[in-house]
Amino acid sequence: MKKIFALILALCMVLALAACGAPKTAEYKLGMGISLNMDSSKEGNAQVDACCAAVVLDAEGKIVAAKIDVAQNKMDITDGQVATDAEFKTKLELGDDYNMVKFSDATHEWYEQAAAFEQYVIGKTADEVSGMPTTTLDNGHVVTTDEALYATCSISISDFQEAIVKACNDEQGKSFTSDGNFKLGLAINSTADESKAATAEEDGVVKMYSEFGAVVLGADGKILAAVTDATQPQITINAAGEIVETKFGGTKRELKEGYNMVAYSNATLEWYEQAKNFTDFATGKTPAELQGVETKVNDEGHTVFADEALYASVSISIDGMTAVLVKAANNAA
Repeated sequence: MKKIFALILALCMVLALAACGAPKTAEYKLGMGISLNMDSSKEGNAQVDACCAAVVLDAEGKIVAAKIDVAQNKMDITDGQVATDAEFKTKLELGDDYNMVKFSDATHEWYEQAAAFEQYVIGKTADEVSGMPTTTLDNGHVVTTDEALYATCSISISDFQEAIVKACNDEQGKSFTSDGNFKLGLAINSTADESKAATAEEDGVVKMYSEFGAVVLGADGKILAAVTDATQPQITINAAGEIVETKFGGTKRELKEGYNMVAYSNATLEWYEQAKNFTDFATGKTPAELQGVETKVNDEGHTVFADEALYASVSISIDGMTAVLVKAANNAA
């Protein structure tokens, strides 16, 4: 009897030690938020500034990881001309070439200041980020009054705050389980190929459209969660290069049914629903596997899923979503 009891006790100890050694998993949530404005547009220059933030929240709603980038897309529209082949880099991609230190009083480049803000929000909730101490300067810039943060992040942070808070409150975010060993990546791709020049008879339009992707990568290199979104701001211009009108109603995910994909196409699902289905498909795959999925070009010239079952849930072009999620995965750190 004593031997049996000793064996049971030993087995319990082994199981207890194994349980202690096993990594503990927890629930997390990936969210993304975008703050966009065209306030800097003026005669001769069309400009769209889109600040995007991706966050990972723990079960208590506290930020455990954050990434920020800005698509500051500009186009010379002198005499109503546009550049449909324009190429755009984000502020993060420009790195030192953004030249914040060279052309301002800043002592840190933009990417360094963004990284400082990312670290500052770790451990905070959306309400704490929204309510952080700030002051508004004479030039309208909102800066932090936290001396430690201001030493490394002296730029205007209002767009950072808005994008982070939106990301924390992302109703279409993705939940995932992890032992905490993951990396967060963010990417933005922009194009202006749908822009049209103005003539004496007809106004033109600048369409600097962007696609956004956020990805959480596990230790095995597979995607644990992904979110994608897109913006389609429009800036109407005349032949003199003047701004006639700016229009932006929200991101495609924010618009939901208001994007009207079903009403004005053959689609049976709205864009935000198809984007969710695509990110669900991406989950569990490596970036290489996602990039290598079999596709075909449909009659409209769009790259779509070759698999009929997948095409039934995602009938829109997937090349842009694939590219931005793969890029986000490659940016993950």
